Amino acid sequence: MSDDLVLTPLLDGLSFGEGPRWHDGKLWFSDFYRHVVETVTPSGERETVLEVPEQPSGLGWLPNGDLLVVSMLDRKLLRWNGKDTVVHADLSALVEKPCNDMVVDTDGRAYVGNFGFNRHVGDEPANTHLTIVEPDGTISTGPDDLFFPNGTVITPDGATLIVGETMGQKLTAFDRDPNTGALSNRRLWADLGPHFPDGTCLDAEGGIWVADPRNGQAFRVVEGGQITDRVSCGEGRHAFACMLGGQNGTTLFVVTNTGSGPGAAASLNGRIETVEVAVAGAGQP
Repeated sequence: MSDDLVLTPLLDGLSFGEGPRWHDGKLWFSDFYRHVVETVTPSGERETVLEVPEQPSGLGWLPNGDLLVVSMLDRKLLRWNGKDTVVHADLSALVEKPCNDMVVDTDGRAYVGNFGFNRHVGDEPANTHLTIVEPDGTISTGPDDLFFPNGTVITPDGATLIVGETMGQKLTAFDRDPNTGALSNRRLWADLGPHFPDGTCLDAEGGIWVADPRNGQAFRVVEGGQITDRVSCGEGRHAFACMLGGQNGTTLFVVTNTGSGPGAAASLNGRIETVEVAVAGAGQP
């Protein structure tokens, strides 16, 4: 197991970064408490793409190139065509708590997670479900009994969806119909023991990189639970999301911070940091 990987800061001054995605030669990401979606190039050039007043999170793209953005607090999925922003789907009829991460398949079908409870206002922990949004904006309830669904990936053949259950401390897999997007055959992909999966990304050998905020690291795990590689965030920092990209697909972008929650808004201690790894990214996102 490799545990000597070292992160290099690329960008700092974020309130709370989330949802990193490699797209069109840039890393796209949400910054929660500044209410913006931004991009950064591998050389560190930063650009604000759009504002999302009700707090942006998960990102993905429709086949025509339109950007989909989870609007957390009003529980909507927005669509941005490069100029105008419209509501692609209103999830509030199916979701009571803030929405968060999302994966979008190659047909434009989105699988959106939600908190299930809001610990910042003292809610008791509760399980929840994925919400499935068809390319035309039609919504339905997906698999339930998930304990804080987060960090979702789809394999390159479209046949498997794997979701991180942050509070369940595991990765859960479903068979996925590549034509309809329907999910079935729920099973444990990896018991993560003491680890709390947040954002994740998939590589070309089937390994999943997992951001583990409570343990201040990101790690690569294979089906069954074996951890093959680790990278530490350093003293006092935590990893909240990760994404493979860069010129060769082997740059691991890790979103880090000194804390989470609304208290992070004023600190601007968020960063995007990078490290080169051995296996390139694959699948969705």
